[in-house]
Amino acid sequence: MYRVDIANSAGYTFKVKTKECEFSVDMKGAQGVTPPDTLLASLGTCVGVYIRKYVEGAKLALPEFNISVEADYDKAGPLCFRKINVNVDLKGLEFDERRLGAMLGFVKNCPVHNTLKNNPEIEIKMK
Repeated sequence: MYRVDIANSAGYTFKVKTKECEFSVDMKGAQGVTPPDTLLASLGTCVGVYIRKYVEGAKLALPEFNISVEADYDKAGPLCFRKINVNVDLKGLEFDERRLGAMLGFVKNCPVHNTLKNNPEIEIKMK
């Protein structure tokens, strides 16, 4: 099971703790990343992990790559991202079309992508 604990003592800054890691999330962006930033970062890093898994499993050389993830809020409401663009820069390394298709198919199975794609049920309880 995955778990994160989040504490707020005032304002819009939150301390997030997961396993042995702690970081700040700040809606105003002054003392940490914003909640939407963390969502996009989660998707981008999960895609990155699956790219790395694919190239290692296929014994391909891919020394480095970059990922950028972009999204805008839908102005019509409800406030949410309607489209998220994930762009992978393979740093000039070229794969044939078959290999790129196989890698893309594998990468699209990252758990964060699958979760977002499948509209998970979210239950919020207050006590």
